[in-house]
Amino acid sequence: MSLMANLYVGTSGLSTSQNALNTTAHNMANLDTEGYTRQQVSQGTRAYQTLEKKNEAIAWKQIGTGVNYNNCKQVRSEFLDISYRTENGRLAFYDVSVKALEEIEDQLQEMNGSEFADSLNNLWVSVQELAKDPCSAVTQSSFVTRANEFLTRAKSVYDGLVSYQENMDSTVKTMCDDINKIGDRIRALNEDIVNIESGREEKANDLRDERNLLLDRLGEYGKIEYQEDIFGNVAVLFEGSSFVTTDHVNHLGVDTTLESSVGYATPYWEYAAKTVDNSDGSKTVVSIEGAHVYDLTQNISTVTNTDIGKLRSVLLARGDHNATYHDITEDQEFYNTNIAQSVIMNVQAEFDQMVHTVMTTINDIMENAESNPAFLDGSVGEAKDFTLFSCANEEDKLTYDISKEKPAGTVLTGFTIKNTQINPKLIQEPTLFTYRTVDGNEDNDTVTKIKEAFTKENYVLNPNVSTRNSFVTYYNSLVSQVANSGDVYDNIKEAQEQTVSSVQSAREQIVGVSSDEELEFMIMFQNAYNASSRYINVVSEMLEHLVSTLGA
Repeated sequence: MSLMANLYVGTSGLSTSQNALNTTAHNMANLDTEGYTRQQVSQGTRAYQTLEKKNEAIAWKQIGTGVNYNNCKQVRSEFLDISYRTENGRLAFYDVSVKALEEIEDQLQEMNGSEFADSLNNLWVSVQELAKDPCSAVTQSSFVTRANEFLTRAKSVYDGLVSYQENMDSTVKTMCDDINKIGDRIRALNEDIVNIESGREEKANDLRDERNLLLDRLGEYGKIEYQEDIFGNVAVLFEGSSFVTTDHVNHLGVDTTLESSVGYATPYWEYAAKTVDNSDGSKTVVSIEGAHVYDLTQNISTVTNTDIGKLRSVLLARGDHNATYHDITEDQEFYNTNIAQSVIMNVQAEFDQMVHTVMTTINDIMENAESNPAFLDGSVGEAKDFTLFSCANEEDKLTYDISKEKPAGTVLTGFTIKNTQINPKLIQEPTLFTYRTVDGNEDNDTVTKIKEAFTKENYVLNPNVSTRNSFVTYYNSLVSQVANSGDVYDNIKEAQEQTVSSVQSAREQIVGVSSDEELEFMIMFQNAYNASSRYINVVSEMLEHLVSTLGA
């Protein structure tokens, strides 16, 4: 090899070392950048110059022609990326569930500084006092007052649950919009990455970092699958359906009118929805049947990966309507499929069942009491109009419909928290129900039945529970059930946090930037640069010496 050719050997060393130094400096500059992946220069030898070939020799006589800069690659583990996104999505699912149960506990235990349990206990005390002296104006008035307090606070608790349900619902549209934005950005990054890397001269590593960070975020919302093709495009599946492809994004839509009885948001795939064309060229969605993103009737299981993503968790916790006791008593299969997995609807139905049972039991006893003013007046047919609790308006009572899930035309009647009030006549005159029979005697039989009704253990929380409760213990069992569920979910969440932390730590060991390690590389590449520079100086001095000598 000529001396002039050796200058190119030294130049290749300078160029490659400079690129390596630039990469190391870039790593150091992004030491604390979220989502940044450590980059590493890949070097190789240029083609050797063969001077002599001898088959009997161990190796051919060759001379190196310098170092070659192959590429700048990211240091990542695909296995750890998939594990992290799956486990982090599962953590997000249980995090939402825990927060929902904590909120429900707050609603049940404390409302505006007054525990609902106090109102239930006060009603029970007033019943006991009434049993001691049924004809006392004081005990009669106290009974009506405590019943009114009981119903008022029950409405407050139920309205709090409905309000939280609505708050959760308001986040669904925001989540779907964010998912769509992530999909759009991933597709745009796909295009930019392909354009940059198509010349096979460089890697769009910083754009790949942004795309990986977006995949991490998307994994929090739901179950994702993805695959990168040979050109650098990443195709993404969201909840098993095509989301990001090489040329477009299938957006999520949110329906609030077509299939939800109370206007709760239902995510669906826009491409799969049935639409009609409008005169102005736009389209109107007429049905989302077959376009649902989720099947919320599936059992929650880690085995089938149905416990991944906070969007699914929000939809499950929120449910699709304001539940009442009808959801428990009318159809057990409906309860197991549609109510049991929603923490809010389950509590709504159980709580409404308790209040409904208290109200109807007291009403039934008073309705058939000898001391009922309707009987005393001789207007037997009007007895139902004179009970402690009454429907806020008869139309609600006659046309109350459980939900869209029931067969068309299903009409259910009965007192629920939302459509019940204290009899206005008793509000105005609490002693109107005198608890005296026609012959003027105390109606001890009626108050005794009311008292016994509070202590009979005839009631279960839901069809899947066998433990029976009385009015006095029902509410405590309900609160305990929520607390136990919250404890179970909290333990799962804590275990999941440890799993995510472990996977993240393993991933950071690979993708993370170590300042000490990068400084070592910087010193190494700087020395390599100096060595190449010194090599060029030596070759230059040799050339100068030869030229000077020959010239002399």
